[in-house]
Amino acid sequence: MIRRFALLLLAGLVLVAGAGQAQATGYRYWSFWDRTGDQWTYATQGPSMARPSDGDVQGFRFSVSEDSGDASQPRGTADFATICAKTPAQDGRKRVALVLDFGTASDAPSGETPPGGRTACARVASDATTADALAAVAGPLRYDTNALLCAIAGYPRTGCGEQVSQQDPTTTAAPEQKPAQDDGGPKTGLVTGIAIVAFLGAAAAWQSRRRRNANS
Repeated sequence: MIRRFALLLLAGLVLVAGAGQAQATGYRYWSFWDRTGDQWTYATQGPSMARPSDGDVQGFRFSVSEDSGDASQPRGTADFATICAKTPAQDGRKRVALVLDFGTASDAPSGETPPGGRTACARVASDATTADALAAVAGPLRYDTNALLCAIAGYPRTGCGEQVSQQDPTTTAAPEQKPAQDDGGPKTGLVTGIAIVAFLGAAAAWQSRRRRNANS
């Protein structure tokens, strides 16, 4: 009975340790959003393909996320009237309000600090894309060879949609966070569990010898 229990305990500890060591992965990138009223919607086209209308509000957010379902939305509540209040309309041109959210320190690549968020009103040609509007007010922009938007206003300096671990210190550590220490998590728990199993195995062997001696 003790031996059977020890085997079950060991199996359970291995499963727990494996689950604890699993790391969720995500991607560090600029997400693109459309806003209607006070609601943000993940854009269905890239900025180089989207052609906003005069009066539209669009946003960009730099963050780490697994996919569009858990992507962080741009922060801020400024509407078109507020963002473009000082940019008068012109014939043959359109105005696009842009919300630029450079994210948080926990989303920043190692060694970089995100600039403060800002808004801008781009007055561009009537057939301009969102990428054109962005280039007019938030350069320099950086793209990769697949036309993926990598940097707005020069941020970040390097990298482009790279895959990162959600437990990577560049994505989870805050400046005031203390160095990671052994907190009795999966690693310590596994060592402790193995010690318990070893003890139970020794107890089972001792009990077996005692029975043989009693029967002899």
